Amino acid sequence: MTSLSVEMLAADAAEPITSAGNAQLGIAVLAGIAVIVLLITKLKMHAFLALTIGSLALGSFAGAAPGDTILSFTAGLGSTVSGVGVLIALGAILGKLLADSGGADQVVDTILAKASGRAMPWAMVLIASIIGLPLFFEVGIVLMIPVVLLVAKRGNYSLMRIGIPALAGLSVMHGLIPPHPGPLVAIDALDANLGVTLALGVLVAIPTVVIAGPVFSRYAARWVDIKPPENMIPQRPSEDLERRPSFGATLATILLPVVLMLLNALVEIVVDNPENGLQKVTMVIGSPLIALLAAVLVGMFTLGRAAGFTKDRIAGTVEKSLAPIAGILLIVGAGGGFKQTLIDAGVGQMILDFSENWSIPALLLGWLIAVAIRLATGSATVATISAAGLVAPLAADMSTSHAALLVLAVGAGSLFFSHVNDAGFWLVKEYFGMNVGQTIKTWSVMETIISVVAMAFILLLSLLL
Repeated sequence: MTSLSVEMLAADAAEPITSAGNAQLGIAVLAGIAVIVLLITKLKMHAFLALTIGSLALGSFAGAAPGDTILSFTAGLGSTVSGVGVLIALGAILGKLLADSGGADQVVDTILAKASGRAMPWAMVLIASIIGLPLFFEVGIVLMIPVVLLVAKRGNYSLMRIGIPALAGLSVMHGLIPPHPGPLVAIDALDANLGVTLALGVLVAIPTVVIAGPVFSRYAARWVDIKPPENMIPQRPSEDLERRPSFGATLATILLPVVLMLLNALVEIVVDNPENGLQKVTMVIGSPLIALLAAVLVGMFTLGRAAGFTKDRIAGTVEKSLAPIAGILLIVGAGGGFKQTLIDAGVGQMILDFSENWSIPALLLGWLIAVAIRLATGSATVATISAAGLVAPLAADMSTSHAALLVLAVGAGSLFFSHVNDAGFWLVKEYFGMNVGQTIKTWSVMETIISVVAMAFILLLSLLL
């Protein structure tokens, strides 16, 4: 296919695929989401297939021609993967280097050596927040839960007193802070500024994680007072290593992409001249791709070589890191295809019409839509991607700061009340040896607190900015 024909297809995909009325579109949206929910929850179908089928169902219910629906879906999938696919891959490589080299263990051991007693929950939320910066949520859980179990056992702590702060740190990073896939896709969909979103996300994340982590863990420990299950306490992942990276080098590597992106945002605010030489440099090194690539290249030396890895072992670590993210890439891409199908069907304009009649602030509307999709599908990423597509028209006339806040509102809504249709729910339940009721009283309530508290701070910032 020629480049000209590709451009023509992209242009065609941007046109509405149907002229259905708001009532039919509303039914089509509900039906499309219902199809996805049923396929994921009842038939246990992979989210990629469910999103693909749900997109086709949405187009059909909206009265669109099948060819137009397919074109919209594939255009959305392609644009989403091209936008965030490389970033997801680089994040996976950095996370794998962090885990295999023992760098994560080094951060954990250093902080735990400084903390004890009442300070331990605060230490755990700090560790999880640092570790959670470059890692996917599922990877972060797998990495952190063994540490949580070991700390609880060795220090004779209630598992919830230690575990909830760690889970809160991981969850808040996942929902609010780029370069995690959900926030990145929302930033792209809403055309928000990444640096501003990152800065405001950190402002919202700090008080949110304190309330949902160390503060809530006091009550969670009373409601569910359990000890770590003996059969779930594994060996430390890097005990066979002769040496590990230093704490300072590991921390610097983890924070490098965040610092570069924040530097770019700061220079944009202070200089505000695209022709300025300094701003041209920071625009390049502060772009997500270059920032994460730099962290990966630096990590090969500060993490891999520092742990005694040979060139072949570093190459093997990189190769092993990429295979597990195939499913994540497909789900994120299909979510982008579903989002584009929603947009091309005219759902964005329908949301605009409804929001004018409802007089609901755009930030609250974005949060509510994300909450609804999260409750229905169980996926924070699907909720973020879909909700961002639905409220994208609302961001067109927003200021830079409010577009960033809309991204955060959608991200906060995507974390609301994890329950039985969420893979994270079952992961936490099994690792902590809880039953369904105990998991709802701790993990599910914690996720809801994160969502509501974060939204409260987002609304507060919207009044100040």
